[in-house]
Amino acid sequence: MFVDTAKVFIQAGKGGNGAVSFRRELYIEKGGPDGGDGGRGGNVIFKATKDLNTLLNFRYKPELKAKNGENGSKRNKTGKTGENLIVKVPVGTLVKKEGIILADLDIDGKEVIIANGGDGGFGNAHFKSSVRQTPRVAELGEAGETFEADLELKLLADIGLVGFPNAGKSTFLSVVSNARPEIANYAFTTLTPNLGVASIDDSNLLIADIPGLIEGASEGKGLGDAFLRHVERTSVLLHLIDIYEEDPAKQYQIIREELAKYQPELLDRPELIALTKSEGMDEDLKAYQVEKIKQVAPNSQIFVISSVAHQGLKELLRALKIEVDNYRLQSKKEEENNDEAELPIITLSQAEVENSWYTEYLEEEGVYIVKGKKIEKFARRTNFNNIHGVNRLRDIMRKMGIEQEIRRMGGVNESIIEIENNRFELVDSSWED
Repeated sequence: MFVDTAKVFIQAGKGGNGAVSFRRELYIEKGGPDGGDGGRGGNVIFKATKDLNTLLNFRYKPELKAKNGENGSKRNKTGKTGENLIVKVPVGTLVKKEGIILADLDIDGKEVIIANGGDGGFGNAHFKSSVRQTPRVAELGEAGETFEADLELKLLADIGLVGFPNAGKSTFLSVVSNARPEIANYAFTTLTPNLGVASIDDSNLLIADIPGLIEGASEGKGLGDAFLRHVERTSVLLHLIDIYEEDPAKQYQIIREELAKYQPELLDRPELIALTKSEGMDEDLKAYQVEKIKQVAPNSQIFVISSVAHQGLKELLRALKIEVDNYRLQSKKEEENNDEAELPIITLSQAEVENSWYTEYLEEEGVYIVKGKKIEKFARRTNFNNIHGVNRLRDIMRKMGIEQEIRRMGGVNESIIEIENNRFELVDSSWED
């Protein structure tokens, strides 16, 4: 069974909590804090592999969870880092979150961190200073990134075979490559894309047989709507048309129209045309059918082949190899030109982004909402059941100027503040031992 889309739930590991601990040894009355830090949560990493060609496994295992980091412990022992989850996917897989592409796994062996594990919390040993000898505060570990993702497989191939059902695509692929698709003399024999490797003059071509298209495929008719995406990444298109069709030119035009409706850029993709099943047809009729195609595709190379009789195949494969090499060379030049033409983008520095914050007052609830990357991170790591931890967060807000801004907006002692869905009061306090 071929599956080229899937929906998965991804959850990176939670960071371990820091420990509150004090050294206890004989004859040492105040040994000082020795609570260790929590371990970082494991990441969810996707890895492309050529050994897979379907997303079927994700239909049966839609939840992907990395291991949590372990909590810190006494004697300054840091918790163990959570084990990463390595998820193998077929080459050509896109990972999307809310329609945004997170990763394009287009090269065998390529790895991308899709979800980052949460940081471990600091233990109380981390907070010891000359004025704070017995800190009774430790941080919580942060939750790992968690979200639902869409996986979409777009086959990567040098050649994409397009044409109507029963045009001879599967037979052609089976003869020129190592692929063994199902073959029969009726429409829609091929229900899944097939990949095969063809050898020509010490070179290899990866060929994808796209299930038969029909008029209206781009609108969901037949099978084409489900598989048109696999045409997008092919370097060259090979139109296969049954030479016995009464109007081969119309067949060619219909397929071109469906490609244009799906993605107009496909019309600019290099293409060759092959009239198939030519065994037994006399040369005059072959030339007549070729002339019909030339009238609508004057700039395309046209070949007459017979996969069964192995006629014209080497010439066609050699021409395809030339087109693939030219396309790759042109694509490389365009990428280099685009890189040179890119203008520098002026942005805020990473430090400025992380330290920025803002506050807003919800009058109906009487709550001051605080937003900002850095202060939210501190809030996630605060144990709100520990007064020392809350006082530390208040101290951080004071140093960042947040408390001053809230008071300027009208906040007073016992006003309610909310950060990351945690609420606490604005009070004059200090981070005490």
